[in-house]
Amino acid sequence: MSPVIEVHARARLITDGPLTRPVPVDLRYDPADDRRTVHIGLPDGTDWAFGRDLLERGLRTPIERGDVRIWPCGRTQLIVELHSTDGVEVFQFEIRTLIRFLARTRAQAPATQPEAGREPQSPSRTTTRPERGAQHARG
Repeated sequence: MSPVIEVHARARLITDGPLTRPVPVDLRYDPADDRRTVHIGLPDGTDWAFGRDLLERGLRTPIERGDVRIWPCGRTQLIVELHSTDGVEVFQFEIRTLIRFLARTRAQAPATQPEAGREPQSPSRTTTRPERGAQHARG
């Protein structure tokens, strides 16, 4: 069984006001769930799951799938915009943090070619994080 990759990171929550504020987030990859899925866990307990390919493509070019929009902001930042019935949350990440996280996920489970006729994974949002296994690789 491959260990879960979990990275405790900081993002900046972008608001309507003049100031942004740093928030802790958990980047998580569990190959036992789905080898193509990554999770972003927010401080309020919300967990967003979406295809690793969405995050990888968003590092290079704006992309949207379902309730998630991702785009690069300059050479060092990435914006992740999450839409839900509660509203919109916009986070700014350091690209290098996400690149390191994605490199670790690829080392554990290389990207596979999409199956013919299979749609890319739609993002999903849950308000409680799943139980985490005993084995964690922390970054």
